[in-house]
Amino acid sequence: MVKEFNLRPAPQEGGRSSISDDATSMNRRQFMRYGFNTAAGILAASMGALGFATILMPGGGGSEGDSAVKYWAKGREDTAWYGSMHLQEMKKSDFVAEASNTKTGTSGASGVWQGLPVTVNYIPNSHNTGTPVVDNKPRFQTAEGYDTTGKYVGHFEDIVEKEPLIFPDSDIIMIFSRCPHLCCIPGWQLVDNTFTEDHWSAGGTDSGGTKLFCICHSSRFDPTLLEMNINRNRSNGQEFKYAGIRLTGGPAPVGLPLIPVIINGDIIEGNVLTIDGVSTLDWLTYCD
Repeated sequence: MVKEFNLRPAPQEGGRSSISDDATSMNRRQFMRYGFNTAAGILAASMGALGFATILMPGGGGSEGDSAVKYWAKGREDTAWYGSMHLQEMKKSDFVAEASNTKTGTSGASGVWQGLPVTVNYIPNSHNTGTPVVDNKPRFQTAEGYDTTGKYVGHFEDIVEKEPLIFPDSDIIMIFSRCPHLCCIPGWQLVDNTFTEDHWSAGGTDSGGTKLFCICHSSRFDPTLLEMNINRNRSNGQEFKYAGIRLTGGPAPVGLPLIPVIINGDIIEGNVLTIDGVSTLDWLTYCD
């Protein structure tokens, strides 16, 4: 039987507290704990397609204390809309300009943040929230989450109530790009199919288009449907709840975790938060 999900309107864009420099400064060694140390065969299959191999090299994704997200267009300089901006800092204005060329008013790009592969999407939530929910008027929706056994684990808003900065800032969402299936890097822009087409439907259905698509084993994720889920640290087996985007299809067991962002002027920066004594970095340890 198909499970019904209780969708609630996403919070309105509002004032956000400023973030200190200390909150956005990371130890590079700490980040590399969560980096690219999966099985060599899987790693090669994924990185061979996406050109992420040089992230493994020192300095591949930024230096200690550098919180800006960088475009990653290696091998796609002539095809990606951000191809000429490889390793430049991501700017919200770039995404807004690209979104104006689409039917859905959305845009996205592959990137790297502190040595980690990420996907960044612009979703015109602030423009569409409060309007009728119809096709191609995307907005963030929040939902209940269930583990792989179907057990209810909580609602995305439960996390937002504890830490409002979890909610995507200024219509920008950043997602950790390691598939919970076998830790491949979703190559969502390398395929052209019904899952990745320029179309949006509400409810996190698998046929709605605008999906982040893993080219290795075809797992799909909806970057507009925010939910709570549960995964486990690969090294010690400890379970953790996390805020992420919904898995809509394919072999992955759960959805992808988001990485909090702040917009510093026009620059998109990653952020690290602590909720109930757990760092949002711990949400990324399923690929340790």
